[in-house]
Amino acid sequence: MISTRLVVDSDFVISELDRRVFGTFVEHMGRCVYTGIYEPGHPTADERGFRGDVMALTRELGPTIVRYPGGNFLSGYNWEDGVGPKEKRPARLDLAWSSTETNQFGTNEFMDWCHAVDVEPMFAVNLGTRGPDEARHFLEYCNHPGGTALSDLRKDHGYEKPHDIKFWCLGNELDGPWQICAKTADEYGRIAQETAKLMRLVDPSVVLAACGSSKHDMPTFGKWEDTVLDHCFDNVDFISLHAYFENPHDSTAEFLGNIDQMDLFIKEIVAVADSVAARKHSHKRIMLSFDEWNVWYKARTLDDKRKPGWPEAPRLIEEVYNHEDALAVGGALIVMMNNADRVKTACIAQLVNVIGPIMTEPGGAAWRQTIFHPFAQASRFARGKVLRPVITSPSYASKTFPEVAYLCACVVHDDASGQTAIFALNRHLTEDQEITIDLRGLGDQQRLVEASELYHADMKAINTAAAPDNVAPQANTRVEIEGHVVTAKFKPGSWNVIVTTSSKSS
Repeated sequence: MISTRLVVDSDFVISELDRRVFGTFVEHMGRCVYTGIYEPGHPTADERGFRGDVMALTRELGPTIVRYPGGNFLSGYNWEDGVGPKEKRPARLDLAWSSTETNQFGTNEFMDWCHAVDVEPMFAVNLGTRGPDEARHFLEYCNHPGGTALSDLRKDHGYEKPHDIKFWCLGNELDGPWQICAKTADEYGRIAQETAKLMRLVDPSVVLAACGSSKHDMPTFGKWEDTVLDHCFDNVDFISLHAYFENPHDSTAEFLGNIDQMDLFIKEIVAVADSVAARKHSHKRIMLSFDEWNVWYKARTLDDKRKPGWPEAPRLIEEVYNHEDALAVGGALIVMMNNADRVKTACIAQLVNVIGPIMTEPGGAAWRQTIFHPFAQASRFARGKVLRPVITSPSYASKTFPEVAYLCACVVHDDASGQTAIFALNRHLTEDQEITIDLRGLGDQQRLVEASELYHADMKAINTAAAPDNVAPQANTRVEIEGHVVTAKFKPGSWNVIVTTSSKSS
């Protein structure tokens, strides 16, 4: 058994946690929309065609914001195709995923779905095949109260009140050569600046995110962000970053080193953004939108990404997640929370079927993948301020990251409720971890509210429609509290959640 120590103090706060960090992503790709969130005729579907079983699981998952409509799909999308009477909507070739898009689900349907599951929408504008003019028209259609052609068109479509969409992404992954109408940093920086300027003239209240690097190992990484922000710094609020964890060596120890690599990625982007601010003699700070992140390495063949014959809603990148994938997702959540001073929004990609925490069968069941659980628990319990963790832990050497501590943890305290949530990952794969957690200044007498562990003896264990709870949280009975000190034992390769409250808030 290894020994670790975690100390936090109520006076040492990283930041208030922005709940938008628990976002997700719905793209017109594969079966995310069609037979995912939308399937008219499904036994659980409502009168709008929204799958009731998926809505229930979405509410349980607890996302706070949902990015839409893409993704690579975005860079060839005409928003006008997805509004108005469904019988008049055109079918289009989706060049991003070699599919046929029927446009039977679009902007207004998505807004109805967001209201139904109580999430905030995050929309994106096409800066691939289109540009500033279409972006400002789209915003006017969505957000202007009325009295103009586009706002009155929305009313004609049955939506009297404006959608009041606040968060907008300026394109998607335009640094990537795979992207429809990819751009250089200067090309994109200029169009992002002009698009942002026009959108703010239409609605000054919008929050705007510029495209950052689509992955850490892009050859343009760093220089891209510097150039883009040099153009649009004054008119944007966020820079985006994307990351997908891979396990090419089939080594759990190496795979879990991605967590520390993600932390480095965040800190490097912050350094670049702040260098632009320094060059401009500005006190403004650009925040980070980690608006695509997840585990994705198994469903990566060409057949996973393309099907012949331009099919409708084909099965694309339907990753089947195992226990070690859930550990990686839990670790990523810890990293983002521990960077709460700059990471203010994040979207696990995607929600359903396409590398999603929820899986469905057309006409059939919906179930939770393994990665569902750490996200749902973090979204449920992480509220308030993130405290700065001081961790003492042995570590191991890794090719992925030079030194990987066996303990990965964060602590979030909510003054309003008095609850403290501890999220911890034991990255030792063969030994239990005995941990001492010192909660200083949070109440002299802590009381246990809940303790659970996500553990499976088989790192490759999965959930299926037939066995949906094969990998699921269980109670951890090896937790004790004396005063403000919590001691616990964590199983090897486990994700752990401990929630306490002080006696003064009971």
